[in-house]
This record gives sequence, C-alpha cells and structure tokens, in this order.
Amino acid sequence: VIIGSLTISAILVFFIVPLTIVFFIYLSNILLLIYQRNNEVKADPLSDVWNSVRKTIASFWDIYARIWHGYELHGVENLPEGPGILVYYHGAIPIDYLYFLSRLFLWKKRLCLSVADHFVFRLPGLKLLLGVTGVIPGTREECLVALKNGYLVSISPGGVREALFSDESYQLMWGNRKGFAQVALEAKVPIIPMYTQNVREGYRMFKERRFFRQLYESTRLPFTPPYGGLPVKFRTYIGKPIPYDPNITTEELVEKVCKGKILFSFQTKTAVQALISKHQTIPGNIWKALLERFDKRRK
Repeated sequence: VIIGSLTISAILVFFIVPLTIVFFIYLSNILLLIYQRNNEVKADPLSDVWNSVRKTIASFWDIYARIWHGYELHGVENLPEGPGILVYYHGAIPIDYLYFLSRLFLWKKRLCLSVADHFVFRLPGLKLLLGVTGVIPGTREECLVALKNGYLVSISPGGVREALFSDESYQLMWGNRKGFAQVALEAKVPIIPMYTQNVREGYRMFKERRFFRQLYESTRLPFTPPYGGLPVKFRTYIGKPIPYDPNITTEELVEKVCKGKILFSFQTKTAVQALISKHQTIPGNIWKALLERFDKRRK
C-alpha cells in the first residue's frame, strides 16, 4: 500500500501540471461551445464575431502565464504591421506559444494563425477551439492565402520531432524542412524568429528515447508523455525580422533563420552564441530557471 501510494504520488507530481493544461484547453473549448449556442453564432471561426470570447480565453491564459511562469513578452515592436511568418523553437509542451498568442491578442488585438501537425486535428472535441484560435494544417496554399489576407502565420519547423527529442541543450531539429522559407519568398513577406527562455526547464521529455523515436518515425504520433510543469521563468523574445529579398535562395533564407532563430536575427554565429549565453543556460538548469522568477532586473 505504501509503495503503491508513493508511486501514485510520484506520477501525480510528474504529470499533474501537463494534465491540468489539457483540462484547461478542453474547458476553453467548452466555453466556446456555450458561447456559440447561447448567441447562435454561425459566423466563420476567424471572424471578429468571436473576439469577445477570444478576449475572455486569452485573459484566462494570460493570468495563468503571469502567475505560474511570471511570463514576459519582449520584442513585439519587431512584428510587422502586415503579414509575416513567425518561426519558433518547439518546447516539450508549447504552452509558451499559447501564452504568446494570448498576450498578442490582448495587447494588439491581432490573431496569429498557427501551423500545427496533422495529429492535432485528430484530437477529439477541439474542432471549434482550433478554428477560433486560428490553427491551420499548414499546406502551402493555406499559408499563402492567410498571408495574402494580412495575417501573421507561425510555424515551428522542428514541430513534434523537436518537441519530443530535443532537450535542455536546445538543439534545433529542423531536418530538411524549407517549406516555410519557400512560402515567405512566394508571399514576399519577412520571417520573424521567436524563442522562449527556459521552455525546456518548465517541461521535459524522458531521456530514454530510442524506442519512442522509432515509434514516432513509424506512426508520426507523439506517444512520449511530457512531464514537469515547474513554475520556472518564461520570457519570449521576438527577434528582428529578416526582410524579403528577391535575390535570396530558399537555402540561404533557411540558413539565416537558423542563425537568428534563438533570439534575434544576427548574421554571425558568434553573435547568436553570445545571446544564448546571456539569456539561456546551456544545458538548461531548472534551479536557475526557478531563481529567475525572483530576478527583477530587466532582461
């Protein structure tokens, strides 16, 4: 009985916060369904009709972000007034990205469309939430239409693979993905790098990954459960945009984004490494990330 109780307690400690996040996500969808039914809303999920309930949901997540992670957002002034592609590092749980979406909507009344993996659209009971928050499958055609309509479009080239198999070393796992760069060139829009400090210290994956890696590569489904949820300090940095250049190739644009992705769009590896050293401990350190909650100095 004692061993069983300790085991259950350990499981709860490891997974209670990730499970709480899942619960709140489904609660958000229920709120949307209630709003839709009570107001008989039949408008397109991206229309302004949904803005009042969007604000309610964004306010909830922003309060959660402030309380649990002392969340800060820096560099909003680097976002273009018109369309652009945001490229970001994918944590084990992209809760930092949800915080960013919420604060962007509250501060600027802007809806950023989010490219998600196909498995997200198979999750039961989230169809309305995905539609209202602007989550799209991310085909080339859909991204081009969104950009043509003036939206910001965000994508993590590493996607689920980066979420599952990157670690506290913050290794980018983009593989050969260049589609976002091609779309940016076709749409003639800038690419804006974005990164959240300590995202891997907040939520992590288990170290034994060979079996889960093989399972993911064969099924493209994320079977590895994230754990953690410690209230470490989160700071999201939006870097300076990489402008559209008609003379640049897709490969050169990908290289630029790789070099400038972590924080700001500096063009030399030395400058990026200096920024990483300043803003992120490599490898990540949970205790330091926790202590940063009490660091009042402006970063």
